[in-house]
Amino acid sequence: MKRIGGANVVVVEGDVTRQPVEAIVNAANENLQHREGVATAVVRTGGRVIQEESDTWIRERGPVKPGGAAVTTGGMLHASHVIHVVGPYFGNGENDATLRAAARSALDAAAEHGLKSLAMPAISTGKRGYPVEIAAEVLVRAVSDWLEERPGTLDEVRLVGFTANQADLLASALQT
Repeated sequence: MKRIGGANVVVVEGDVTRQPVEAIVNAANENLQHREGVATAVVRTGGRVIQEESDTWIRERGPVKPGGAAVTTGGMLHASHVIHVVGPYFGNGENDATLRAAARSALDAAAEHGLKSLAMPAISTGKRGYPVEIAAEVLVRAVSDWLEERPGTLDEVRLVGFTANQADLLASALQT
């Protein structure tokens, strides 16, 4: 755990959908079709309402741009909100800037909704092929910078590694 900008930043290993926070971050695709990776777990745990609200969001606003965010309720999750972010595919030129933007968009969305705690997975490290070693550094720096720029906005940010390796890399990045 590290205190940054008045918030506790904690690294945990586990399932992001099971975290005791107000919002979880979902690594989503541009059309918010939750059919693989973290997104599947979000809908499976939180219920079909999350997909239905995502479909409505897309109908009303169009696809989410890489680095952008969309917000739905959390359905049956402990978290009251899901912040869906679109991270980059590794190797197509978007990379670090888009990953940083996705993390910052998630934090911005939490603040805009008056939420004080959120859990964020290692965005883009699954099907999008981002190396966890690089993603951990980018995500931790983005979260740290955001919290330092907006002290007192959030109380807790949980960085959630689904595997022990992800959690270890996030923890190492947090300590540097």
